[in-house]
Amino acid sequence: MMKEGLNAPDFALPDQNGAIHRLSDYKGKWVVLYFYPKDMTPGCTIEACNFRDDFYKFTKLGAIILGISKDSIKLHDKFVHKHDLSFTLLSDEQEQVAEAYGVWKEKSMYGRKYMGIERSTFLIDPHGKISQTYLKVNVKDHSQKILNDLRILS
Repeated sequence: MMKEGLNAPDFALPDQNGAIHRLSDYKGKWVVLYFYPKDMTPGCTIEACNFRDDFYKFTKLGAIILGISKDSIKLHDKFVHKHDLSFTLLSDEQEQVAEAYGVWKEKSMYGRKYMGIERSTFLIDPHGKISQTYLKVNVKDHSQKILNDLRILS
């Protein structure tokens, strides 16, 4: 798991439209980098819609939001359009970025073990360092918690 104070690993991933985004493209801005398990699932939809609803507040604080999951570009595009998401979703189909951030974990459901993304968020400062790490995220108030921390830090 990436720790606070460390340089955030750079990456190059495609968004819902196929355009490549690099973390280094956003130097000078705060970045909310959130990892989530799966498009179109209840918890992930609540989390994404809360970020959407708070998008203007993040923008006012000079922050951008990037969501990352293993889902395909095509599924991200569908998710963005279905829920009118106003931020970028990145496709990490090879799990390389999830691995680099330490969020590709063994999970268990109904006694079955499998590998997947552990819902986590990293608040990255304008210099590319991890400022805050959020683990075991509660999707209902997560966006607000990050906004509160960002107001204090920026």
